[in-house]
Amino acid sequence: MVDQQRTKYLGGTEGAPPLPPAGGYQGARRASTSLDAAAGMITTSGGDITYSLPEPAQKKGVNTIGLVTICVTMLFVLTLLLLMGASGTDTLLGPTMLVLQFVVIGLIIAAVMTRRGRVLGAISLALTLVFNVATVGAMGALVSAATNSYDGTKSAEQKHAEAYPGIKGVSPSDALNGQSLEQVQQQGDDLMAEARRRITEQFGYEWVQTGTVDISPERNGHGGESMLKRYTSTTWTTTTPVQDNSRKREIMRVIDRVLADRGMYTLYALSDPDSSISDSMIANLYGSADPERQHTWEYYTSTYPDPLRFYALAQDLSKDPTGSFRTEREAVNQQTGEPLEGIQLVVLARQVLPEADRAEFEKRLRDYPGF
Repeated sequence: MVDQQRTKYLGGTEGAPPLPPAGGYQGARRASTSLDAAAGMITTSGGDITYSLPEPAQKKGVNTIGLVTICVTMLFVLTLLLLMGASGTDTLLGPTMLVLQFVVIGLIIAAVMTRRGRVLGAISLALTLVFNVATVGAMGALVSAATNSYDGTKSAEQKHAEAYPGIKGVSPSDALNGQSLEQVQQQGDDLMAEARRRITEQFGYEWVQTGTVDISPERNGHGGESMLKRYTSTTWTTTTPVQDNSRKREIMRVIDRVLADRGMYTLYALSDPDSSISDSMIANLYGSADPERQHTWEYYTSTYPDPLRFYALAQDLSKDPTGSFRTEREAVNQQTGEPLEGIQLVVLARQVLPEADRAEFEKRLRDYPGF
């Protein structure tokens, strides 16, 4: 059985357009399409078609000013970092580096103004915004200040002076002929022990020791560290507050008797209005210019010309109406465990030489005649 639906697609040539005459229709020509034009095909008037390949696009060359700018910028940044690492702070902040910075900026501007150098110019600009004379110089100054290392710009004479074992303006004989660090420490410990014993004997106060002994080098005045030391003893404070001004004066008189027995000067009141400090400074340091209302009484004496300095303080939170002194004392208490208030004793000494360093001190001084 024949499928009628399929036969209408499988028939002969019924209904087909007639074939063109031999030689084609007169004046017939092929129409160009957009695809022909895109492919570079060109038609002729005779109907013959000629195909031609499009010319390849010229490759853009690398922009010279851009390359020069990025290279110069990277060299400049590397120079800055090397100077900072060598502690050449003076050179970093000198006129030469500033001039070079302006040259780099000029190259960056020229590169950014060109179309093909704009990308490299922008990269160079970003580098100089992060690494420039100001920022790198500031970092170098901080590093040099923290480490005291300025070797990159110091002469041989300056480096020699930096290693001076003494202190500028201080005769080395003062340290050699005076008390040693160990002698000062022993004298201070004995003095505070006797003062504590007599105060406890007369008033019944107990004491607590806080802090640690601090021994640190003095600066030599030439940019380096001296072999001489700065000494600070531990601190002794009564466990009981002393808030009566009459009692405070009695305690200071007891300490004066201890000092007199040892041939030392009596206490001098730094917080007293009759001292050399102005009233405004006294009020700022001790809470008031009136001793009766001061939260701190500070007394001082020394063994001049020997180096020992002895301090006795009376700290009283009941004379702190603003609460600012209490806040300060609470911070110290949290850090060291020191009582908030009470009678306090401490010994300091400057420019003292440890016995163990004496021979080395004298040996190194031979390299510094006239210092």
